[in-house]
Amino acid sequence: MTLDNNLKLAENAILSVEESLSKVFQERSNQVFRKLENILTIFKEEKVSTSHFNQSSGSGHDDISREKIDAVFARLFLAEKAAVRMQFVSGTHAISSVLFGILRPGDVMLSLTGQPYDTLEEVIGIRGGGKGSLKDFEIEYKQINICENFDSFEEKIFHSFQENSYKLVFIQKSCGYSWRKSLTNHQIEKICSLIHSLDPNCICFVDNCYGELVEDSEPISKGANIIAGSLIKNLGGTIVPTGGYVAGDAELVEMACSRLTSPGIGSSAGINFGLGRLILQGLFLAPQIVSESLKGADLVAAVFKNLGFKVLPEPATYRSDLIQSVRLNNPDLVQKVCQSFQNSSPVDSFLNVVPSSMDGYDSKLLMAGGTFIEGSTSEFSADAPLRDPYNIFVQGGSHIAHIKIALIQLLSELLEEKLISKDSLLSLST
Repeated sequence: MTLDNNLKLAENAILSVEESLSKVFQERSNQVFRKLENILTIFKEEKVSTSHFNQSSGSGHDDISREKIDAVFARLFLAEKAAVRMQFVSGTHAISSVLFGILRPGDVMLSLTGQPYDTLEEVIGIRGGGKGSLKDFEIEYKQINICENFDSFEEKIFHSFQENSYKLVFIQKSCGYSWRKSLTNHQIEKICSLIHSLDPNCICFVDNCYGELVEDSEPISKGANIIAGSLIKNLGGTIVPTGGYVAGDAELVEMACSRLTSPGIGSSAGINFGLGRLILQGLFLAPQIVSESLKGADLVAAVFKNLGFKVLPEPATYRSDLIQSVRLNNPDLVQKVCQSFQNSSPVDSFLNVVPSSMDGYDSKLLMAGGTFIEGSTSEFSADAPLRDPYNIFVQGGSHIAHIKIALIQLLSELLEEKLISKDSLLSLST
């Protein structure tokens, strides 16, 4: 069978799967209107102008660009205050600033969603040591996992609160590298309501990475006290080169900013290096990018499910973040899929994907990340920790067309190497 024939079979299969998803694709497109309408209203009422694209220097005191961006994001999240800073090098950095800004020696924090994302393990002190983790500062960490069976979340939280008093509960909205459904904002509302009924002073902190603009609400409106995230994910619209945000109760945001800068300075300083236009334009583009990413996730899920692999979430189901998990059960297949996606990338398509160590991660990783912004997950990308059961996590995509091209190329290669059969492709086309 020639390569051209393989590509044609693969293209027909992808087009057929896409057609089967036409209803949910239309729903994803319809959501863009409502979200963009809200953002446009905020821009107009906040009187965003070209003056907010100007660059300041030094400490950035009275920087009107920074102040306007903070105001826009606060309204987007329905928060008392937001701080959008290029000085946050990642979502992990923003989350870490919240934890260290709020917690004090002797405090206890509780993770409700089990083991946190790999990069937070050394922040907390689950592994590593002596580098200034929460554990090093005598801040105690405990965890339960309400995601294993959400129907019993109340019982688990009740039991935990009977044993300890908590300064802060940590809720990771997205699945991260675990095999679970990401939490919805409706579920977060139930959690926050219960927590505050048990202890009105307990702080509900949501890691909002990958979840922004996916649902019709954000966690602050559902009872969260503070949230944090990255600008090279959903809200950056694929064009913001770095940065992160915190938003929520004004006092808590200020405490996080005091950790980022220093006590006494807090949120009142910090330039955006002339990136004001990109930050605001990225936010304006974000609803469309998120919609394309969600369509891509549905397509990836449908293709792999029809090939016999376990996927989470299922295609054409309710989604609360951008991540699509696929269980491949084979390290060689993980590497093959990542390599194929890398070869279909607009940047560094010629590079070989090899397992490598990365700061903050416990396992070696395979990453397909031929993105314009290094590490961007609002652009089409995939990554996989090399550990059993060998799941791959796919996210992002500025164009559904790009994701289709990547999947067509992948299916063609898998067919060429006899890793899938012609019949399996033909079954996708029926």
